[in-house]
Amino acid sequence: MTALTLDALRIKADSGEIDTVLACAVDMQGRLVGKRFHVANFLESGHVETHCCNYLLATDLEMATPDGYAATSWAAGYGDYTMKPDLATLCPVPWLEGTALVLCDFLDHHSHAPVPHSPRQILKAQVARAEAMGLTPMMATELEFFLFERSYDAIRESGFRALDPLVKYNQDYSIQFSTRDEHVLRPVRNALFAMGIPVENSKGEAEAGQEELNIRYGDAVSACDRHTLAKHTIKEIAAQKGHAATFLPKWHARRVGSAAHIHQSLFRDGANGFHEAGAAHGMSALMRHYVAGLLKYAPDCMLLMAPCINSYKRFVPGTFAPTKVAWSIDNRTAGFRLVGEGTSAVRIECRIPGSDMNPYLACAGQLAAGLAGIEEGLDLPEPVRGDVYGMADVSDMPRTLARATEAFRHSTMLRSAFGDGVVDHYTRAAEVEQEDFDRAVTDYEIARGFERA
Repeated sequence: MTALTLDALRIKADSGEIDTVLACAVDMQGRLVGKRFHVANFLESGHVETHCCNYLLATDLEMATPDGYAATSWAAGYGDYTMKPDLATLCPVPWLEGTALVLCDFLDHHSHAPVPHSPRQILKAQVARAEAMGLTPMMATELEFFLFERSYDAIRESGFRALDPLVKYNQDYSIQFSTRDEHVLRPVRNALFAMGIPVENSKGEAEAGQEELNIRYGDAVSACDRHTLAKHTIKEIAAQKGHAATFLPKWHARRVGSAAHIHQSLFRDGANGFHEAGAAHGMSALMRHYVAGLLKYAPDCMLLMAPCINSYKRFVPGTFAPTKVAWSIDNRTAGFRLVGEGTSAVRIECRIPGSDMNPYLACAGQLAAGLAGIEEGLDLPEPVRGDVYGMADVSDMPRTLARATEAFRHSTMLRSAFGDGVVDHYTRAAEVEQEDFDRAVTDYEIARGFERA
């Protein structure tokens, strides 16, 4: 993804073209956190390392510091992590004057070992596992989101009721209607390209005000870096234009939700190891074992793809959000869709994740499940055909956060792949989300029972 080298940054600093560097890490929710450096200090020492409070990997969506984490706490004093810039990710930030950005890894402050529950490190560990098998995971993610007429501030001041989509019609593939949000999406595409991110296209999605952004596939870590930066870019450019963008999976009960599909394959010796000419559907034995692992362990990985209470409101039949653990060939009602059947580009698309996923965690879960399928030599059942939604003999995915949390908590596969500490850490994050919601009194409850209860 390198769009800017350290030497090029020095030249741009000397000329006054760049004066600020954002040193960013990724938190549990998949958001960028970090510091704004003056470029002189970044070039002097910040490019080697900087420091941050270790609570950045132990907060909820609102940045509160809940109890119950073994890694850090009030009792332990909330010490420091080291943030180590990955200079391969150094890039300009085109929508901010004089600014560059670099992604950092969280390291232990004393040993400088990677923090095991850091999202980027969790994924790197699964990539290393695949590489030890002679395989290179290749992935791509899709970003679906909604754009709204008003700004974040105006929507918040309305009590989150002034939610008028920027485009008023289902704009799926519509050139006419997607032109109406092109003043946001054109700068987004161009900014990502300037950052070294191989953006392919944007398109109207299947709801009023909904858009999709697609980025070319790459190695797993780069794919997740690109997803994270693209999501951040969309939010910031939308805000600059006076609009709001949301990646909430289900913002309205009667509207289609937003997903973040994951395309995946394993390369071997520079070629797609999922492809075998002449085999059924062009699928190699390697691919069949991998997909069988995805199916077997889909419930275990559900929490990594749907981490919030709202995530589960999206899984409604007839909305292109899958509800069953099944694979099919070019069938958008299945949780896993075979794409590129019979070609050298054959791959599997996981359609389960919502737009709120942390891509590093979701992709790490997919790799862990698929690699387990290879190690166990699992057999892949025949593909399901037709409308999967109504098939009573196909098992359901966990449909609530509580059920997904229990599947994750008790997953021997994930505990083996990630380690007990990582599983316990993200189990606690899910518990915090559930506990917070359980204390809430919703508009639905008041309207339904205020007078009639």
